[in-house]
Amino acid sequence: MTSEIVSVIGGKEASNGVTYESVDPAHLDEVVARVRLADPATFSTACRTAAAAQREWARVPAPVRGRVIASIGRLVEANAADLARLVTREIGKPYAEALGEVREIVDTCDFFLGEGRRLYGQTVPSEMPDKNLFTFRVPVGVAAVITAGNFPVAVPAWYLVPALLCGNAVVWKPAEYAAASAHALYRLFAAAGLPDGVLNLVLADGATTFEGLETALAEGTVHKVGFTGSTEVGRAVGELCGRHLQSPCLELGGKNPMVVMPDADLDLAVEGALFAGFGTAGQRCTSLGTVIVHESVHDEFLRRYARAVAAAAIGDPSGEVLCGPLLERRFADRYEEYLGWIQSHHTVVSGPVGRITAENPRGDFTGEGGLYYHPVVVDGVRPDDRLFLEETFGPIVGVTSFSTLQEALDLANLPGYGLSCAVYTTDPASVFRFREGIGAGMVSVNNSTSGAEAHLPFGGNGRSGNGSRQSGMWVLDQFTRWQSMNWDHSGRLQKAQMDVAEIVPDLDFRL
Repeated sequence: MTSEIVSVIGGKEASNGVTYESVDPAHLDEVVARVRLADPATFSTACRTAAAAQREWARVPAPVRGRVIASIGRLVEANAADLARLVTREIGKPYAEALGEVREIVDTCDFFLGEGRRLYGQTVPSEMPDKNLFTFRVPVGVAAVITAGNFPVAVPAWYLVPALLCGNAVVWKPAEYAAASAHALYRLFAAAGLPDGVLNLVLADGATTFEGLETALAEGTVHKVGFTGSTEVGRAVGELCGRHLQSPCLELGGKNPMVVMPDADLDLAVEGALFAGFGTAGQRCTSLGTVIVHESVHDEFLRRYARAVAAAAIGDPSGEVLCGPLLERRFADRYEEYLGWIQSHHTVVSGPVGRITAENPRGDFTGEGGLYYHPVVVDGVRPDDRLFLEETFGPIVGVTSFSTLQEALDLANLPGYGLSCAVYTTDPASVFRFREGIGAGMVSVNNSTSGAEAHLPFGGNGRSGNGSRQSGMWVLDQFTRWQSMNWDHSGRLQKAQMDVAEIVPDLDFRL
């Protein structure tokens, strides 16, 4: 059945706007949901509603808010299979990956349920007697959270769970092509007992959201922006926030390198490169961009990698496949542009290129009815190629070679992204030299470029983000602000740096 979904503001449905159809990318003739898209005024109204609700939510004791987070985790766990199936149907993510994504929400809730009792401040010694100093974490206020659809439920939870735990209210704008999954997650959060207005769901396109956000920032009803998406849009969001003296949490794209050293376990490296490059059809911010292989093992690695890619199962995401279709038509169109970056000096070692059809099949699979594409491995990419320098959101991986570790680091850092990376080696010295020299926020050793855990900081640098971090205790700095308090109980005015006792040393003393 096709569902009809609308925005929810202050616990009430807001059904104005044009209709958008969210389509199953594996079966393009099937509409998953008809979505009523909001206008800019609806977004700014949601922010005002959230601001009014936040005051009372912040007064709820943090341990009680933690119990609400625990309830969200249990509700998601109880509905895991249904939510994962919806994710698979709406964005074409293989069911096993979708179930793992849902599990990450549960992990996030399990981690943060205890943080309600650990939103610690400090007592700090004063330089003067009869005076006490304290620090407190206080909520920022209203968080506007804008998320992409390739991880339609896990990545939003990275924002929503800690933001709510810390006493903030949230206006959440998910990707419209993943609106059904987002609406389902919203309902699970609401069922945990969140007061009306504390979490608001606005279904809108990007341009509408930007206009509504601009209004809300000018009105002072948004105090933190969390954005996951492309580097280009992230720059625009960052500029807008900067005009209002705010620092957003930006989690952007990646051109994630994998360095394969001469002593690497090649079969393990191939396994990692296969999942990193083509899991979720290469549509992760942490997907593998370029494999940088030592010249002594380049040919053997490439032979094994091409063989593994040829053997990988691609097809209906409800089955046991490496990857299913691309997310949505716009991503397929953009991916076709990336394929146009393949040049005459490149060598495609993986077989056919382009959309899988009856005329361009993958074995017996014709991709009928879906946005299925051949996985592509391109050898011979050069440092000045667009394939080397720019993010390619889809199932395409470049390969190049190096002779020294420093050369590998230079190549890995050259594109200017800094999200994730991997190195395959058995030499500890190489591991630490690589870690010290790479600009990425996340480093994997003998593992994939993809695979975040809920209790580690997630985020990038350079073109991949502004240094903000999600997940784990580090994300608390995104959704709280430090407040200091000094309490002077001496009964007189004591002036800092002026009325300080001084003990005079004899600096001329010698033995």
